[in-house]
Amino acid sequence: MEVIGAEDPYIGLSLLTQHAFDLIILDLTLPGIDGLELIPKIRDITNIPIIISSARDDITDKVIGMERGADDYMPKPYDPRELVTRIKTILRRTHAVEEKADKKEELFEINAKAREIYFQGKSLVLTAAEYDILGMLLQHKNGSVSREQLLYQSEHIDDESSIKNIDVIISRIRHKIAKIDPDNIYIKPIRGVGYLLTDRG
Repeated sequence: MEVIGAEDPYIGLSLLTQHAFDLIILDLTLPGIDGLELIPKIRDITNIPIIISSARDDITDKVIGMERGADDYMPKPYDPRELVTRIKTILRRTHAVEEKADKKEELFEINAKAREIYFQGKSLVLTAAEYDILGMLLQHKNGSVSREQLLYQSEHIDDESSIKNIDVIISRIRHKIAKIDPDNIYIKPIRGVGYLLTDRG
């Protein structure tokens, strides 16, 4: 197992946008913000499993942590071997769910040669800029992409355009997707960062 540590919670949040992690071990006593408050911020970025590892063994902390999106809670002290066992158990379960999901038909499909993107089997009528933006979000599916990245890596958006233009283009793409599925939002904003595309609605 390769472990990357972050003593500052906000550095940890930044790392989540830069690397693909399999699991988070989260302490609750953190500088600047309580770990329980951090969980929703993590969930805005990623759905990977979270194991809370804390000296706080109050049942209320455990209940709140699990309600906010943690997958397990281990009060300290504990045998490190138990932590390793729980990590392996959660990852086996997570990978099994991912493999099952991969077998399902993809909601979004891209035909790079024809520069077309399909949603639920239907072609989305996109401008060149909209294709660029949605294509980049699909490349980073379930991961956040900054507005700056969307702006400067698009072939059909002037580099001197305002970052706000990205929000306008995202809104147009959402509107076109909503014509096919009005009940779910697939492109979600990540506060202070940019956007994330998910096929979970």
